[in-house]
Amino acid sequence: MKLGSFRIAGRDTYGVVSGDAVIDLGARLGPRCATLRHLLAEPDGLAIAREHAEAGRADASLAEATYLPVIPDAGKIFCIGVNYADHLEETHIARAAHPTVFLRYASSQVGHEQPMLLPRESSQLDYECEVAVIIGKAGRRIAVDDAWAHIAGYACYNDGSVRDWQMHTTQWGPGKNFLATGGFGPWMTTADELDPRREPLWLATRLNGQTMQQSDTSLMIFGIAELIAYCSTMLPLAPGDVIVTGTPGGVGMARQPPRYLAAGDVVEVEVGGVGVLRNCVQAD
Repeated sequence: MKLGSFRIAGRDTYGVVSGDAVIDLGARLGPRCATLRHLLAEPDGLAIAREHAEAGRADASLAEATYLPVIPDAGKIFCIGVNYADHLEETHIARAAHPTVFLRYASSQVGHEQPMLLPRESSQLDYECEVAVIIGKAGRRIAVDDAWAHIAGYACYNDGSVRDWQMHTTQWGPGKNFLATGGFGPWMTTADELDPRREPLWLATRLNGQTMQQSDTSLMIFGIAELIAYCSTMLPLAPGDVIVTGTPGGVGMARQPPRYLAAGDVVEVEVGGVGVLRNCVQAD
């Protein structure tokens, strides 16, 4: 099942993606489940969504909808740095004993087919394809063996990075939180349809049709379950929280010469079993 957040007829909502249409759960469920995050917090939320999906009565076409970030109001967005060996090598960063964690704000994100903005202050906006893990079950100090039960689903993520601002200090936050630099979409595929333990999720970036990054989650240094355990030790994880699991090698910063994003570029991030997140680049 695919679940996404949208603006339809001027109203922010969410629903089940069924072919080229949306089953509008926001309109159907009302204030009880105002956003997809609220639906995930309901003990039977995914079961309710599945009932509506099986009924098959669509409310709008995808062509009528504007895509929002999958979880527009995520309470916490943990991002993981240098989590693939080839990216570690190309950035000349020493391998750490623990995951490298930084935080994103929800307001720095855009949805599928929405423009990523090249800031006036920099010409070094870079792409990063990543798998986003969406939490569906709350927990604190989650054991690695129990982590998979806390996942609601998976989505594509482009962790757009303003490299010069990222490197102003050892803290990466400024370069990771410029307005409209993180792509999150087009929707999430629920965890009952994907199991990276049995079949790793492959991911890729295409820039103007050319493949720039390609890998799969079996090559991560810290796996998905380890990341959930680690992040949940700091703070309790809640439904709708997001863990963005890191990017493989091939980023623009590490190329010779560097290939940063420019106005007019089109970036696609694909995750197998999920779909394709597409964003154009515009000058802010």
